[in-house]
Amino acid sequence: MDSVIDFLKAEQARGNSHVYLDEEARVGLRELYVRSRKPVAMPVEEAAPVAPVTAEAVISGDSKAAKLDGLRQQAERWVPAVSLGSLREKMVFATGNPDADIMLVGEAPGYNEEKEGEPFVGPAGQKLNDILKAMGVKREGVYISNLVKFRPAMPKQTTNNRKPTPEEMAACLPLVMAEISVVQPKIIIALGGTTAEGLLGLEGTISSMRGKWHDLSGIPARVTYHPSYLLQSSGSNQVKRSLWEDMLAAMEKLGMPISEKQKSYFLPKP
Repeated sequence: MDSVIDFLKAEQARGNSHVYLDEEARVGLRELYVRSRKPVAMPVEEAAPVAPVTAEAVISGDSKAAKLDGLRQQAERWVPAVSLGSLREKMVFATGNPDADIMLVGEAPGYNEEKEGEPFVGPAGQKLNDILKAMGVKREGVYISNLVKFRPAMPKQTTNNRKPTPEEMAACLPLVMAEISVVQPKIIIALGGTTAEGLLGLEGTISSMRGKWHDLSGIPARVTYHPSYLLQSSGSNQVKRSLWEDMLAAMEKLGMPISEKQKSYFLPKP
């Protein structure tokens, strides 16, 4: 325990206010705590499991905007997420039109999103803007959110990001489901496999999830590649076309006009 205290003091002297603990470290600290309370050490495997903290989002207000603002305030201090100790402190909620027909859901905020306090504002956000523009839709006309409302933490974190864990997604799921019930979009687009797993309970690869409609509380939901994957895949036309086909399906579902030019985007040239 003295070594732990010395380490924490050293981190504090370096200006660090937070230390990331993985599950193994948590178990070790719990064991030390038990030893301090009892003369005989209790084996780790006998320690009672820590039940996850759950909560239900409360929807109240006279308008959609007011209801979403209420959810935003709840998200700021969302105990199920905060109690995990694996997420950063700044909350990033959502942006866009409360009356939108299209709701897009990502996995979690990254460095740029945490900095700006808005989802999808970094390079992946620019890609998303380009996709919406190609659809003939303005960013302000859709509703954009993330499944996890806080940036997943990492040791010595700077601009690096990580995917949220199933526990982190489950902790924030009541919030995004409440957002869906308020906005009542005509379609939902899940961006990325991680989002599809946490939001729709799907398993497998993106290729097995996409290309079809799923049901989420009575609302048609489509899974497609996360815009960041376009950056990672070096702009592969095959990936672009697959994503675009999902967007065309969304446009068709909404009865939006589709030009011949839009239909031909990213097809192989003859």
